[in-house]
Amino acid sequence: MANVHLCLLLAGLCALAYAHHVPDHHEDYEHQHDHHSEPCQKIAAGNADFAFRFYHQVASDQPAGKNILFSPLSMSTAFAMLMLGAKSDTLNQLLSGLGFNQTEVSEQEIHEGFLHLLQKLNRPDAEIEFNIGNALFTNNELQPLEKFLNDTKHYYQTEVHPTDFKNLTEAEGKINEFIEKKTHGKLVDVVKGLDPEVVMVLVNYMFLKAYWKEPFNPLSTREGDFYVDEETTVKVDMMKKESLFKSYFDNDLSCHVVQLPYKGSASALFILPKQGKMKQVEEALGTALVAKWLNSLQSRRIDLSIPKFSMSSSYDVKEILQKMGVTDVFTNGADLSGITGKRNLKVSKAVHKAHLNVHENGTEAAAATVLEVVFFTSFTPSIQFNHPFFMVFVKEDKIVLMGRVANPVGN
Repeated sequence: MANVHLCLLLAGLCALAYAHHVPDHHEDYEHQHDHHSEPCQKIAAGNADFAFRFYHQVASDQPAGKNILFSPLSMSTAFAMLMLGAKSDTLNQLLSGLGFNQTEVSEQEIHEGFLHLLQKLNRPDAEIEFNIGNALFTNNELQPLEKFLNDTKHYYQTEVHPTDFKNLTEAEGKINEFIEKKTHGKLVDVVKGLDPEVVMVLVNYMFLKAYWKEPFNPLSTREGDFYVDEETTVKVDMMKKESLFKSYFDNDLSCHVVQLPYKGSASALFILPKQGKMKQVEEALGTALVAKWLNSLQSRRIDLSIPKFSMSSSYDVKEILQKMGVTDVFTNGADLSGITGKRNLKVSKAVHKAHLNVHENGTEAAAATVLEVVFFTSFTPSIQFNHPFFMVFVKEDKIVLMGRVANPVGN
C-alpha cells in the first residue's frame, strides 16, 4: 500500500574522561498501572520542560533561517542514565537541567519511569517500528562498580562493550559501527575526535519508522514553491490531501495547528505561523501552549499541503547544557563517584545527531488504489505549509522529536 512514512534516527552520546584532581572522598510494569498512574507519566512533565528549554537555547544560538532538529527523549535518556553515577551538586544540576523537580518526583521514580517507557517503546508493534536503547563503551582498565553496571542494565537496558581507548581510531570506528548498525545505516561517523583521556562513552540510539494513519496519495504530489523568506524561494514536492484533520487556528499567535496521526500511538503536530509571525510563535512555544492547542483541536475538512523533506542536524550538547546551568559534570569538579567509587571522572564530550525523512513510499499499483470518496462542498479551507513551520512528534505522551523546518531543501 502506498504510504508516507517518517524515519527518525538519532544518537545521543556522552564521553567520559578522567578528571585530574585528587578524589576527596526488574520488574515489568506494563500490567500493574493504569495509563494515568503509569511510572513513565511521572517523567512526562520533565521531558516536555527539557524539550522546550533546549529548543529555545538552540534557537537563540542559531540564525532564524536555519533548520532545527533534535530528540529531547534521546538526550534525556542518555543523561538520566548518567545520573545513576552522579552525586551531590553534579546530580542536582542534572536533575534540574533535565526538568525534574525533586519535590514532585524522586530519583527512583525517574529511573523507574525510564524503565517503563523503554519497555513500552520497544514493545513489538506491527504498526510502528521503534527501537531505542543504550550502550556503554568502557576502557579495559576502568572498573565500574557492580551497582552502576547492574542499574544501567536494569533501568536502561544497557549493553556493555569493553573498548581499548588507547587506540582512538579503532575505538571511534567500533562505536560508529555500532550506531550505524542500530540506526539501519542512517547515522554514520557520529563520533569524531574523542578526548585522548576518554575512558567511557555512553550512547543512546533511537530508530523510528512510522506510517501515516491515512496516507497521502503519491499521484497527488505536485512541485510547488516554498517561501524561505522574503527573498528566497525554493522548489519542493508538495503532498496534498483533502480530508478531515484535527486542526486549530490560534488567533492570539496567528498560526495554524494541524495534527496528523500515525498508525500506532503516535502523532505529529505541524504548526504554521502566518508570514512574519514565526518569531512570535517560536518565543511562545512551551508546554502550556501545546496543551492549549491539543485541547482546542477540532475535526475539520481541510485541503492540506505539506512538503516532502529530509533534514539532519548535529549539536554540541555540552555547550548547550552549560548555558542551561548543567556545568559541573563537564569540569574537574564533577562528582561521578557512583560509577567507579572515585571522584576522577568528568564528561568531556556530549554530541547529538539526528536525521529525519518525511516522504512517500509504495508501488505504482498500490498508489492507484488510494482513492477517497467525499461529499462535494463549495468551499474547503486550504492550509499550505509553503513557508517555515514547526513540527513536534509525540509518542506515548512524550516529545520524541522537535524541529523547525526553515528550508526543506537546506540545512
